[in-house]
Amino acid sequence: MSTKNQISVEIPETVISDVNKKLQECRSLLAPYLQGLTPEQRESIFKMGDKTVATVQKVEDYTETNPEFAPSYMDQPEFHKDVAVVNGLSPLRNLANQLVSDLSDTIMLAGNEALLSALLYYGSVKEASSKGVATAKPIYEDLSKRFTRKGNRPASQE
Repeated sequence: MSTKNQISVEIPETVISDVNKKLQECRSLLAPYLQGLTPEQRESIFKMGDKTVATVQKVEDYTETNPEFAPSYMDQPEFHKDVAVVNGLSPLRNLANQLVSDLSDTIMLAGNEALLSALLYYGSVKEASSKGVATAKPIYEDLSKRFTRKGNRPASQE
């Protein structure tokens, strides 16, 4: 029985190393400007989403064409800086999300194929061990610890 191979690539270690360096560079360049949030802050903060981006941009336009309506307690320079940060970082976030999605899909696919092959090998070793092949027994005993099924199965009676 063979498995369908959907991915067959070898990524050179130099490519992995170069990408890692470039991603670290990007992270270092942006670090002074980025802010982390706690899970509680992320949950409670009023968020600007896809639907509100246009609203905020329109308000920014109006604050420039009709500044007389901006309340005195509104910090307009900070408002403009915040809008600029959103506008500047959003394309980077979109690109990073695309990269994360592509990485995740590739890892998932290669991992699936590797696991299926490992299961085929384990099945072969298990069968050989059950037939008394001496060299298969220690391999089976070692691997059987890793290939136990988890879940709410009733204990088998032997």
